[in-house]
Amino acid sequence: MESAECVPSALGRLPFNNTVLKKLPIDDSDQPGSRVVPEACFSRIRALQPLVRPVFVALSQSALSLLGLSAQEVLSDPLGPEYMSGSRLLPGSEPAAHCYSGHQFGLFAGQLGDGAVMYLGEVESCAHGRWEVQVKGAGVTPYSRDGDGRKVLRSSIREFLCSEAMAALGIPSTRAASLVTSDLYVSRDPLNNGQRILERCSVVLRVAPTFIRFGSFEIFLGRDEFSGLQGPSAGRDDIRAQLLDYIGGTFYPEIQQAHSIRKDRNLAFFRAVMTQTARLVAQWQCVGFCHGVLNTDNMSILGLTLDYGPFGFMERFDPDFVSNASDKKRRYSYQAQPSVCRWNLARLAEALGSELDPAEAGAVLDEFMPTYKAFYLSIMRKKLGLVRIEEVEDRELVSDLLRVMHNTGADFTNTFRLLSRVPWPEEGDSERATVGSVVDLILEQCASIEELKQFGSQSYQDNLELAMILSLAQTNPLMYGMVADSPGMTEQLELLGRLKELVETNQDDLKRKQRDDWIHWIGRYRMRLGRECDSTSDLPVIIKERLKVMNGINPRVVLRNYIAQNAIQAAEKGDFSEIVRVLKVLKKPYSDPETLFGPDGCGEMEHSGAELDVAYDGKPPAWAQTVCVT
Repeated sequence: MESAECVPSALGRLPFNNTVLKKLPIDDSDQPGSRVVPEACFSRIRALQPLVRPVFVALSQSALSLLGLSAQEVLSDPLGPEYMSGSRLLPGSEPAAHCYSGHQFGLFAGQLGDGAVMYLGEVESCAHGRWEVQVKGAGVTPYSRDGDGRKVLRSSIREFLCSEAMAALGIPSTRAASLVTSDLYVSRDPLNNGQRILERCSVVLRVAPTFIRFGSFEIFLGRDEFSGLQGPSAGRDDIRAQLLDYIGGTFYPEIQQAHSIRKDRNLAFFRAVMTQTARLVAQWQCVGFCHGVLNTDNMSILGLTLDYGPFGFMERFDPDFVSNASDKKRRYSYQAQPSVCRWNLARLAEALGSELDPAEAGAVLDEFMPTYKAFYLSIMRKKLGLVRIEEVEDRELVSDLLRVMHNTGADFTNTFRLLSRVPWPEEGDSERATVGSVVDLILEQCASIEELKQFGSQSYQDNLELAMILSLAQTNPLMYGMVADSPGMTEQLELLGRLKELVETNQDDLKRKQRDDWIHWIGRYRMRLGRECDSTSDLPVIIKERLKVMNGINPRVVLRNYIAQNAIQAAEKGDFSEIVRVLKVLKKPYSDPETLFGPDGCGEMEHSGAELDVAYDGKPPAWAQTVCVT
């Protein structure tokens, strides 16, 4: 009879069924180091690169449950940190790295691949479905190029927390089941300013149905006329067909079954990817999420939020918000995300090549913006509690709200949450008196005149094109007239006009104008609310439904950069409790949050010499603007 000591742990019993490695070509070379990998979708990893004394930082029970695991089972396994970091081989797993290419900041970059990620396998069970498991930061792969294949505690905390935060918000995302750190250190330049420091190697265990992305199909592209690079499997249409059939048969079986003609099936697949991508970016826009590095290699074939690098949740509403400090040209700004996603879909269509009819693929691409706008407006109506009827003017109501938020420097998340407090219109009530209290709360979320001047000046200093236009106005009026009427320049000149107005006003005048702007918009909003109810409707039921919908779609807490930064600073000093506390709050983003420090709602933490008293759902402290993510 087998002794109790020989019974494998829950981690040792994971039911691996590594389908993708059976369906797609694998590079079996044992050649060490980085290299070009032709004619393969994956490369086997022959040797593990263990961490030094790995320890758990945090676990996500909801993500672990996808694998049929509990946090207690993982924590009680003495080999848990080794298994969950790729330092020890999980029984049944087959370590590998995925080969993909991609367009990065608009240019084709040739072979990229999993340079710091190791696929472990796919866990499949009747109760929980099929999930791919991988570890990020486990060491060098054939795709590491000049990198060391390691991730540090700072970036791993951000990925771990945001993966779970997005899932809790109801936004499709890859998941993070565990975060492990170690006593192994690597040299990094966190601010990209030439000052390197030693940081602890850390690993996130990620879970998703698949991590295959747009760039997975770009390994088959021929030589690019601008970069001169080509995919490592250029011209291998047979492998591309294998990959397409695998994706379709595994993740879009209803499409496979509905279409007997291959090109019809592929077109339906492309349309499904388009629709999922449009829905995803609409969800991003409606919570103020900015990805930061929206390259084709970071676009999931299933419409999941993939690869959390320099992401950011917008605080003060600004269409030009950029979460990546190194994106100087603002290619991946908040307002650019929908058009960038369409551009990336066009690159996917090119990569699919002869598998699609070009004219039909173009027609699907033409559907993207209308599809996105429909998803966006549908969500925005819910954010405003407009749940009974749809009016054409709703789009204008939303755009005017965002204009007021932009002009007043209103906090995106907190302002939407406060709109549920706008009272339902009643006949004969005084607009200013009735909405005064909620306007006061909204004004607390707006920027001061000094903050608006600072934001405007920074935007002006960062905009070289605007400086050139103003220079032309003085030196070459004819050329100025030719370029100043373009839409982009018109926006920038309006920005300069607003900055000039700010210089000529004072705080009291600004607050009066902000109050007037908000009272005017809220008046329109209340009129629109009134049309939700007809003479036969039950008004109390409608009012209750409105509040339920608004408070269920407008989060009270998101993973702002300064909240993540507080958790990072504590963890780098050896205190992981803040990560656990933040994770607990992020798991219930629509509920009343716990406060950031201590059970009594206040506390102190040092940051750049300042003592803080902050809550998860409060207006960001001044130093939040100084957090730099690259």
